[in-house]
Amino acid sequence: MEHRDRQPLVRKASSSYHTFPESTARRLDKEYLRSLHNRRLYLAVFAAVLGNFSFGFALVYPSPVIPALEAHPSPALRLDQHTAPWFGSVFTLGAAAGGLSTMLLNDCLGRKLSIMFSAVPSALGYALLAGAQGLWMLLLGRVLTGYAGGVTSASIPVYISEISHPGVRGMLGACPQIMAVLGSLVLYTLGKYLRLVLDWRWLAVAGEVPVLAMVLLLCFMPNSPRFLLSQGKEEEALGSLCWLRGEDTDYAREYEQIKDSVRKQSRRVSCAELKDPFLYKPILIAGGMRFLQQLSGVTCILVYLQPIFKKTSVILKAEYDAALVGLVRLSAVAIAAVSMDKAGRKILLFVSAGVMLASNLTMGLYIYFVPAPHNGTVANTTLVSSANLPAEPTNYITLIPLLATMFFIMGYAMGWGPITWLLMSEILPLKARGVASGLCVVVSWLTAFTLTQFFLPAVNAFGLEVPFLFFAAISAGNILFTGCCVPETKGRSLEQIEAFFRTGRRSFLR
Repeated sequence: MEHRDRQPLVRKASSSYHTFPESTARRLDKEYLRSLHNRRLYLAVFAAVLGNFSFGFALVYPSPVIPALEAHPSPALRLDQHTAPWFGSVFTLGAAAGGLSTMLLNDCLGRKLSIMFSAVPSALGYALLAGAQGLWMLLLGRVLTGYAGGVTSASIPVYISEISHPGVRGMLGACPQIMAVLGSLVLYTLGKYLRLVLDWRWLAVAGEVPVLAMVLLLCFMPNSPRFLLSQGKEEEALGSLCWLRGEDTDYAREYEQIKDSVRKQSRRVSCAELKDPFLYKPILIAGGMRFLQQLSGVTCILVYLQPIFKKTSVILKAEYDAALVGLVRLSAVAIAAVSMDKAGRKILLFVSAGVMLASNLTMGLYIYFVPAPHNGTVANTTLVSSANLPAEPTNYITLIPLLATMFFIMGYAMGWGPITWLLMSEILPLKARGVASGLCVVVSWLTAFTLTQFFLPAVNAFGLEVPFLFFAAISAGNILFTGCCVPETKGRSLEQIEAFFRTGRRSFLR
């Protein structure tokens, strides 16, 4: 019964390029399912996304560490109101540098080796944080872990999209976001309970574990067949695809399709070719999505989550509110992973942007209209300093900021979080995929750094409601951008997506 239910979908996917006799179609359906369920593919994806786990861990590392360093007895390590924001935000500058270098690393080393290379700055950065004797070691450690995060942000989605089966590419493409969220939750948990018995330095030591596990596992994983073909390593590419799909499948047919696509893009991209819509359209779409994703305010909200809840006097303790938001985020990404290959990318992007719009608008209007005693506004108090004040007596109306933030994170995590990364790796043409993915990561993290740095001055100058209303306007723009610019790629091979941008014929995506 299960096989019969899946058969129409299977037959459609297996006959994407040709029409086969019924007996041949049945044979291809079985081979399709065998290749879809090959465990080696999922092992390779798991090995890669351990880098995203480390990225999520490093991103929120300052959350439990800053309070400990603000009270540190040594003046060389003690953070104040000027150095603490830099300790948190300098990570994004490192990530931007990592994305910039990946423009070369992805095409020179390959996707797998680029991911493995990220372990070097990551391990060194954690070592500096664990053994820090001065502020410069703390900041350098944050820059290095950020650099590693930028490399993995640009390399892992490309690697996963190039090794994935079209039938599960959406689900596997959401795994990097899931692991990043899981890494953040693990950090929050360790930060809350580990510091009760151990020094804060052990959090950095714990960060080394997923890095080492990633390197060890990736040593046994294959490189991307598309990258190997682009380097002229045909036998190695065929062996890689056989390992990923299974020996008893028709992997040779998929290999020929990939080989034909790579042959058409054998030369490196030149500046003159950037005028070709086949190249500039997907690059602009991917870059635009990364820009709008950060402008929606997710990094600012996550970085300043506990101070925002203190400012609005949410009825629960700020640390528990943050944990609730993290759990909601993880659940929403899991829902997106399951539904992405069924509902499609665009519908989830529309729903995601709509939820973010409603949540940010609710938050902005609540802060603007609710009287000061209820929304926790304190005269002449900055957002950061308000995080250190005890919560004022509240009533149940203060649950509104918590619910609005939870819905915002849920909306982001079910669409504009994971799908933006996935679409970046799907729509970028092979000949420009390495360079363009690095460029998109640079755009993303420079935008995040700028917003994070200007968020506090904007709040102090205009009030907390202004940034949220701005984020709401951006979310409305996300809806328009999705409707006008983003193609639906559900169930399509990377070769079909490239054919769509090359010809402009939507028949390739139907």
